[in-house]
Amino acid sequence: MKSTRALVPLIVLNLAFIAFHSPAEPPVVTPQAAQSLTQPAFSGPSPWPDILQQRIATLLPKAMDHTGVTHWFIVCRENDNDPLAKHVGCENAGGTAVVLFSRTPTGVMSRIFSPSSEATALKELQRFNEVIEVAKQQDAIAAAAAWLKIQNIRGELAVNSFSQNPQADGLSHSQYLALTAALQGSELTLVAAEPLIYYWLARKLPAEVAIMAQAARLTSDWQYEAYQQVIPGVTTDLDIANYLKQKMAEAGVQDAWASDQNPAVNSGPDRGHSHATPRVIQPGDVIQIDFGIRVFDHWVTDIQRFAYVLKPGENKAPAAIQHAWDSALAGGRAAFAAMKPGVTGNSVHQAQLEVMAKAGSLPVMWSTGHPVGYVAHDTGPNLGVRIASERQLDAGMTFSYDGFYSWYYPGSAQQQTKTISVEEMVVITDAGAQFLTAPQQDLILIAAPTN
Repeated sequence: MKSTRALVPLIVLNLAFIAFHSPAEPPVVTPQAAQSLTQPAFSGPSPWPDILQQRIATLLPKAMDHTGVTHWFIVCRENDNDPLAKHVGCENAGGTAVVLFSRTPTGVMSRIFSPSSEATALKELQRFNEVIEVAKQQDAIAAAAAWLKIQNIRGELAVNSFSQNPQADGLSHSQYLALTAALQGSELTLVAAEPLIYYWLARKLPAEVAIMAQAARLTSDWQYEAYQQVIPGVTTDLDIANYLKQKMAEAGVQDAWASDQNPAVNSGPDRGHSHATPRVIQPGDVIQIDFGIRVFDHWVTDIQRFAYVLKPGENKAPAAIQHAWDSALAGGRAAFAAMKPGVTGNSVHQAQLEVMAKAGSLPVMWSTGHPVGYVAHDTGPNLGVRIASERQLDAGMTFSYDGFYSWYYPGSAQQQTKTISVEEMVVITDAGAQFLTAPQQDLILIAAPTN
């Protein structure tokens, strides 16, 4: 198997311990003052409005053609909006509004049936090809349904319902009832928009991948920097989490998932997706940081970095810990090599399971990986055994994936486990997977206490 070291260019960062080392010379970090890393600016104007228009112009026609959808009907509402509202341009709905995308010979025609109070702004923003004003005393769903009847549109009308994907299930029950009533007498049949939404959301534009790569690098850099602050016997898991929260606040970025579980820092037995605790980090601990950020309020990261705390007299990790690390890395490399357009998510998972079995790893409950992008667990093929795992990978899809090795936690009488799950982010290209930031290749070693 080709080493991942040869698949990405060497990235030299400002912290010496981040540079790649051979397994014989692992990086050792000692506590010192934080150093500032050069970081991309995510505080300027958001690129999302322009990228959204590009997605509608380029990806949406392909999605509609691939799934056979001619008309896509999205109902937006005030406050508790459709999960896809910001993806179709009606995130600021001050009342019920309807977005209708229609496939034409030249592209996609976009219309919004909007309350008159928002219609002026929508016309000025030029987000839609046509803005149809709906008077306050009118109902946008009824107005859109009447328009469809007048245009004598027949066949299937895709709506955000009947779905197992939360991102594709935004139509409320009351709105569904209102729409079916308004369409009585028409020759339209409601169908699930899930296949269309799946195709559209699972693929990212090159401009989006570039933003995610910048954010991924920052997510990884900060974790290395956080490990540099650890003082064995003093620092707690919560201290590391608070340090990363401070970095986020200084940079003006947000949490990639629930704030109280980001970052998940764990120096003891496995705790899954959970909050950091005041557990004091001790020599001999393997530390996990699972951390993600959201930039421009749209794109997220999900990366894990691992470290081992040396015991007095140690200058390298014990053989058992090194085996765990090497095995996790090998499992991750097998998954990386398997990620190509046309393969199923399950086949990627199986590639890692074979390596884990040969290495003597305990089974793990988690999938090898998942799509990542607009949310931490995004729409796309799951790299595991879920229903979405039978879907095929394609160019433009972005994933977070883990390299696994699990063993019984010392002293737990085989009741608790410890798992290395070093997590990387990749984009799928025509040639295979490509890292979004330099992968962790060596277990970080934290210096033993000096007294």
